[in-house]
Amino acid sequence: MKIISRFILIALLLPLVSMAQYTNVMITDQNNPCEPSIFVDPSNTNRIIAGTIIDRYAYSDDGGYTWTQGRLTSSHGVWGDPCLLVDTAGDLYYLHLSNPAVGNWIDRIVCQKSSDNGQTWSDGSYTFLNGTKAQDKQWGVFNRADNSLHVTWTQFDDYGTSNPADSSLILYARSDDTGLSWNPAIRLSQRAGDCVDSDNTVEGAVPAIGPNNEVYVSWVGPLGLMFDRSLDGGNTWMQNDTQLLDIPGGWDFNIPGINRCNGFPITVCDLSGGPNHGTIYISWADQRNGSSDTDIWLIKSTDGGNTWSDMKRVNDDEPGKQQFFHWMAIDQVTGHLWFVFYDRRNYTNNQTDVYCAVSKDAGETYRNFRISESPFIPTSSIFFGDYSCISVHDNVVRPIWTRLHSNKLSVWTAIIDGLTVGQTDIVDEMSPRLEQNYPNPFTSKSAFSFKLHKPARVSLIIYDLFGREVARLIDNQYMTELRNVIEYDNASYGLKPGVYYQGLISNEKMMKRKIVIAE
Repeated sequence: MKIISRFILIALLLPLVSMAQYTNVMITDQNNPCEPSIFVDPSNTNRIIAGTIIDRYAYSDDGGYTWTQGRLTSSHGVWGDPCLLVDTAGDLYYLHLSNPAVGNWIDRIVCQKSSDNGQTWSDGSYTFLNGTKAQDKQWGVFNRADNSLHVTWTQFDDYGTSNPADSSLILYARSDDTGLSWNPAIRLSQRAGDCVDSDNTVEGAVPAIGPNNEVYVSWVGPLGLMFDRSLDGGNTWMQNDTQLLDIPGGWDFNIPGINRCNGFPITVCDLSGGPNHGTIYISWADQRNGSSDTDIWLIKSTDGGNTWSDMKRVNDDEPGKQQFFHWMAIDQVTGHLWFVFYDRRNYTNNQTDVYCAVSKDAGETYRNFRISESPFIPTSSIFFGDYSCISVHDNVVRPIWTRLHSNKLSVWTAIIDGLTVGQTDIVDEMSPRLEQNYPNPFTSKSAFSFKLHKPARVSLIIYDLFGREVARLIDNQYMTELRNVIEYDNASYGLKPGVYYQGLISNEKMMKRKIVIAE
């Protein structure tokens, strides 16, 4: 039975210091969800697909405000590590581990496909089957130039063993027919790792597509951060892996309240056609500055992986705090880099916020901003998963994360408009503040609200996506009330269904928030 979960806005009268500037939406709290994945359809950014372990998915067709939930089944079994994707035709894909009724646990990487927005799914194909060896921790990416699907993962001879005769490898496979069949798996890692599932195991391979059908991959293991590439769409690869840098303390580290934590790398490549077109970015986390100071880092290459920049620190807080379980995505329209991570900069105990960061100058500088409405405290007795995720396209930014409240896990997203980050994420308490209208989306009526520090002249205007004024709710009016609520009835303005912006102008400053009028 499908369930619709509706978002809940935070109370408007909470003190400013405790308020998130971004609407938080609970996607699910069913079946102890964690290790979430999310993907925004580039062809229609209102379509978003998400997944959580072990076998759950959620679909939104209104930009992430509401979600339809479902459970995935397959004869190959469904056993977590979800990776959600959408191809150029709008079909949905769910990559996951296996647990077949007959066969071996996690013995293949399974790809299931839906052509009806998640109402039904194929039984699934699989990338590789190699006897009793375990196939684990996969990730995939579509080459949107030819709709080919590229997947990398870790193979364990015997998962979890310390037997020196057993090893782990990074493997790669490609599908040229949208996941129906797969080319033979190719070994990428020349240096094998052990099977312990720790620092000396090779793991965390995330592929990226280059502008000329290149495939780029990074991972971590006993030699630190590694890199490989194919210049012909995945047919052939470098004879020797490139060791980019050491990972002091390893990729498997301790975070108080988390029973295991990793700093797996994420690889993306700029295909925006902008000034940084073709730049490769790799981001990871480590504890090179000590066990109480986990940081998020980034390096980049502007020459196809031949040379690499110095490291840049993504989190912009003072040293000595924990930032962990990060993910990175690139907006292939703007070329901007987006990050999500857990953050403890504001506390001395294990209270944890969720932050995003954005770089609009090719990873040279970063703006950090809190997106979670309130902190939470994880406990090591409850499995929290191994990662968070973020997806973005054309300034539609949707992070996804797990939180713990009253010993119950839930998975959340935040509604972030990339165009207004920098206007609404850092608020001067002495300045007017524009709040999100409620409800949003709406069909006919909504309440627009804003706060003033002192009486002032204000204008409240609605703009279309091209920045043209289409309605004026307040026209340079002197307002004395510190909190103002304007009831909006679309019958008086006749705006067509679509995406608009409300803009509050006061003291020559403008604040904007996105609004959606539904059919």
